[in-house]
Amino acid sequence: MLVSDFDFDLPGSSIAQEALPRGTSRLFCLDEEGDARHRTVADLPDLLRRGDLLVVNDTRVIPARLFGQRRPGGGRIELLLAEPRPDLDPLTWDVLLKPGRRSRPGTLFDLAPDLWAEVLGPAADGRFTVRFSEPIEPRLEELGHVPLPPYIKRSDTEEDRRRYQTIYADAPGAIAAPTAGLHFDDAILANLEAAGIRKATVTLHVGIGTFKPVIVDLVHEHVMDRERYEIPAATVAAIEETRRRGGRVVAVGTTVVRTLESAAAGQATAGQLMPGSGSTELFVYPGFRFQVVDTLLTNFHLPASTLLMMVCAFAGQDRVLAAYREAVAAGYRFYSYGDAMLVDRLRSTASNP
Repeated sequence: MLVSDFDFDLPGSSIAQEALPRGTSRLFCLDEEGDARHRTVADLPDLLRRGDLLVVNDTRVIPARLFGQRRPGGGRIELLLAEPRPDLDPLTWDVLLKPGRRSRPGTLFDLAPDLWAEVLGPAADGRFTVRFSEPIEPRLEELGHVPLPPYIKRSDTEEDRRRYQTIYADAPGAIAAPTAGLHFDDAILANLEAAGIRKATVTLHVGIGTFKPVIVDLVHEHVMDRERYEIPAATVAAIEETRRRGGRVVAVGTTVVRTLESAAAGQATAGQLMPGSGSTELFVYPGFRFQVVDTLLTNFHLPASTLLMMVCAFAGQDRVLAAYREAVAAGYRFYSYGDAMLVDRLRSTASNP
């Protein structure tokens, strides 16, 4: 299977640079026809069914982008926190540096008059391991910037601190938002509850791998970055009860799909879930057999990206790519601050009845 099979034409004007008010984005319902497929996210309580279970990712985006001055000389440096390294030192992180070509072991840079960092050496995937002079986490609200995706061609603003965050974000640790959840406001959640649609949570801390380009020609040769997740016991119980009652498990975003399907993939019984924490490198592309998720709410993704491949695996490659072409023609807004799609899983991709 070729990566180029997942390419499509996307004009730059389709890429959303600003977020709309929560609850107002358009919703492309892939399983509907004609005008009925073009709705808004506020219609979700009418589109889902009583007894369905909405599973959301409650990770919280940290202000993970930092700016400093290199020593000596004062050249500007940008850091993007990628992953803490408590295995080495509580003060140590793997980061992306820009520019990074001069960042050799021992390189120092100042982030504030009383805060500096030292490069310890290169790490995997173009990262560098750095040690801060004090714990960096308490300083992020003061010094950090919202790590907006690279396709948003502007600097972050104070509004992004609020808007690039779901309203139910609770567990700090992500450097990118689970963007399907950005559409929800309190009114939609209340209307869903009133319609008999319950909500449960998982946590997957979205890492820089979500923006990692696929640089191989063959899909199966791509390697995913590892991400940490946690599934509460209450969520496992809610999923089991939903199945017993004939309801659907509705994943809000690809991160929820990755979390639930990763946990199920390691069990002896198909579709079984166990609560607890773990990490995943699961790569979902056409041919994958889903065991847990029945319905997916997701934003529109990059051409030839792993996220688009997951949606194609879930709903059918030809159907999804045709829907993307229709969405472009209809003026849908793409990517993190863009519009959404609602789709049921193709039954042929299921290993459970």
